[in-house]
Amino acid sequence: MQAITLTPAQARSRLVAPEDMVSCNLAFIDCKLPGSHLKQNYSFIGPGVTQSSAQVVNIPEPHGFNIGAAAMPKGVTNNLHLHFTAEVFLIHEGTWRFRWGANGEHEAEFSAPAILTMPTWIFRGFTNVSKQDTCGMVYTVLGGNNTGGIIWHPSILAAASEYGLYLSKDNMLIDVNAGDALPEPSARLAPLPPDEIAALRDYSVAQMRQRAVTGEERNWSSEGLLDAILPGHGGEVAPVIGYGISQDRHSLPPITQPHGFSVEWLRLREEHQVGRHLCPDIQVIMVFKGTLEIVWNQEGEEVSIVAPERSVVSVPANSWRRYRALGSQAEFILTTQGDQRKRVYWDADILQQAKAHNRGLDPDGYVSKLDILPVTARRAGARMEQLAGEGE
Repeated sequence: MQAITLTPAQARSRLVAPEDMVSCNLAFIDCKLPGSHLKQNYSFIGPGVTQSSAQVVNIPEPHGFNIGAAAMPKGVTNNLHLHFTAEVFLIHEGTWRFRWGANGEHEAEFSAPAILTMPTWIFRGFTNVSKQDTCGMVYTVLGGNNTGGIIWHPSILAAASEYGLYLSKDNMLIDVNAGDALPEPSARLAPLPPDEIAALRDYSVAQMRQRAVTGEERNWSSEGLLDAILPGHGGEVAPVIGYGISQDRHSLPPITQPHGFSVEWLRLREEHQVGRHLCPDIQVIMVFKGTLEIVWNQEGEEVSIVAPERSVVSVPANSWRRYRALGSQAEFILTTQGDQRKRVYWDADILQQAKAHNRGLDPDGYVSKLDILPVTARRAGARMEQLAGEGE
């Protein structure tokens, strides 16, 4: 692998800070329905499933997945629709009631911080039911570079037509009251037939609950990163969906269905860091708590950005980086492209410091005490680390 070096301008362009986020309140066909007209849609990485040409996309570069968010005041609803690719909800604040089924007959509530993955090809919707009268935020990860859009429940299409809103066959919003021409019925997106809705798979509340991990259910590991044993480091990992970067051989993700990406929590104590490392796969950081400093490059001049809470950061594949929590504890979610287990390669200085603490990687890339490894295993692990350092 050939490591890349970022300039200061390139590093800043990969940060979507709160002040960079631009919402769209006309992103979907239900945008004028009572109880739904106050929702704000964001597309941070990729367009997601927006149905508006006015939607601002902060980082259009393909990542293998899309990252967006919905900001909704208390009582506001996102109506029933279905997706063709994975949809993962990452609840940053508030309490949310999710509904799913042919007519939204099943319900469950989740409060921040929680992660829920909805199955493909089922209708789903959600409402902010928080006790506080504040605008809640839910981030989303959508599978694939091209999600294929969404299908709205027939009842929502019918209700939207009363407000002059329709969908073209390419799933884009038509607003007659704003001056758009109304296409002939043959050129509009037709509702899903009743027999096709009846054939959709049904998920019980118990089955859906198995697709969620609440804040209390996070299984933190202090052995998930090789450098965690070093003074001033100590990053902890809590896998959620798929096999991410954890190097703890005992740490297993609670959700293993293929998504096209992995999702895991990382946390750092105040002023602690994750040392310099490289991942061959593109990653995205969502800062859920605290402030995170990200420093890039191994050779040449280091460049850094500061990502406050709510920020989204795109981390290029094959880039050297390190993270530090500024001022207080930081919690962030790391989404990495691919269903495979991810490999992390450490800077030579980190490897040497870990060795002084009797820590290294076994031939499969998991953290181990060095003194229990036979010479053959030490050589294999060291060779893998050497090849990474040589830029294989």
